[in-house]
Amino acid sequence: MQKPRLFGTANSRALRAVWGMEEVGLDYEHVPVSYGADSKTPEYLAVNPNGRIPALIDGDLQLFESMAINLYLAKRYGGALYPSTAADEARAWQWSVWAISEIEPLQMQIVVQKFFTPEDKRNPKVVDGATRGLQRPLRVLDAALAGRTWLLGEQFSVADLNVASVMHLMKSVKFGYAEHANVQRWADACYARPALARALARG
Repeated sequence: MQKPRLFGTANSRALRAVWGMEEVGLDYEHVPVSYGADSKTPEYLAVNPNGRIPALIDGDLQLFESMAINLYLAKRYGGALYPSTAADEARAWQWSVWAISEIEPLQMQIVVQKFFTPEDKRNPKVVDGATRGLQRPLRVLDAALAGRTWLLGEQFSVADLNVASVMHLMKSVKFGYAEHANVQRWADACYARPALARALARG
């Protein structure tokens, strides 16, 4: 039987799925497709017609979108990583969607300014506005983590994986959580996980 194949590089949004693969401990083939020309070849477009990364082939299944890939991996292979009740399953979906709708658009404004905009063309107002905008969802996350170690209780789950993997870019731009102590504690614990270190080592 062929190993599952994950397409994408760990220095992109595909880190989310590489981290997911490492968390479930699956023996897989990592195909380091970048977000450049190699993600637009006919061969890759047959896997992900969007021409984006990541993508997964597992047997007859072809799947794109990092949140969907991680939810699938956790449910099929992750054991305790996937919620055991319908209510917690719904919360895992909720937090996964929340991360890409509430956090990602604002954090990307900061990332684009700091990493992809020439220094003489950067607009501090964009960064300031996005930083202010992020305080609202961060307050929501901070409140959800009050009195609990992880988003669904006392055990790391795919909900934590998906939210933390989206927010990893905030770590890259040195975004601080000084006003959100629960978020800081939780983020530190997420980013100390050995599976993330293994994912990052794949480059």
